[in-house]
Amino acid sequence: MITDALASTDAFTPAHWSIAALVAFGCGSIPFGPIVARMNGVNLRTVGSGNIGATNVSRALGWKWGVLVYLLDAVKGAAPVLLAGMMAGILGHPADEIPRADMWWWLMMPIAAVLGHMFSPFVGFKGGKGVATGSGAMLAIWPVLTGPLLVAIGLWAIMIALTRTMSIASMLAAVSIPLTVAAAAIMTTGTGTTDGELPVAHALPAIIVTAGVAALVVWKHRSNLERILKGTEPRLGSKS
Repeated sequence: MITDALASTDAFTPAHWSIAALVAFGCGSIPFGPIVARMNGVNLRTVGSGNIGATNVSRALGWKWGVLVYLLDAVKGAAPVLLAGMMAGILGHPADEIPRADMWWWLMMPIAAVLGHMFSPFVGFKGGKGVATGSGAMLAIWPVLTGPLLVAIGLWAIMIALTRTMSIASMLAAVSIPLTVAAAAIMTTGTGTTDGELPVAHALPAIIVTAGVAALVVWKHRSNLERILKGTEPRLGSKS
C-alpha cells in the first residue's frame, strides 16, 4: 500500500524527472580523473591504459589520488540520485511503497549518470567505464538498491584480493547486483507485500535497470576482456 506520504508525489512529474535525468547526465560527465591528473601535470590519456578512471589515475599518480578520483566519481553519481529521490518524496521508502512510475524514473537516474561518465562531452565523448559513478548512483537509491550494492562492494573487495585485477573485480561486482536483487525477491516471494503483489513484481524494474547498467559496464570493459583472454591484462601495482 502506498503511504499517504507518497500520495503527493504526483507533483514530481515526468517533466521534472526528465530534467533530473539531464542533471544526472551532466554531473556524471564531469571528468574528475583528467582534472586531477592535469592539476598534477599529467595528461591521463597518454598514461597506462589511457582511461580517465580511478585505476589509471592510481597508475599515473599513486593510489591516494586514485582513491580521491574514485570517491569524486562516486559522489557525482550519488548526488543527483539522492536529490531527485528527496524531491520526489520517495527516498528511504521500500519498493512496494513507491509508485511504479516513480520507481522506473528513479532507476533511470543511475543510467543517465553512467552514460554521462562513459560519453562525457568534456573529453570528446570518450569517457570512463562507469564503475565508480554507477556504484555511487545505485547506492543512493536507498534502500531499494543499497543492500545489493553493499554485497557487490564486498565481492569487488574479495576479487581484488584474489586476482589483483580491477577489471575482473569490477565486472563481477556489476553483474552481481541484478542477481542479488533477483535472489532477494525470490527468497521473499512467499511473504507477499502490502499491496498483494509478489516481491518479484516490485523488484522487476530494479532487476531490469541494474542488468542494463551491468551490461554497459561489461561492454566498456571489452578491451579488458580481450587482454584477460590473452593473459596480458595488467594487475594492480603494475605500471603497464
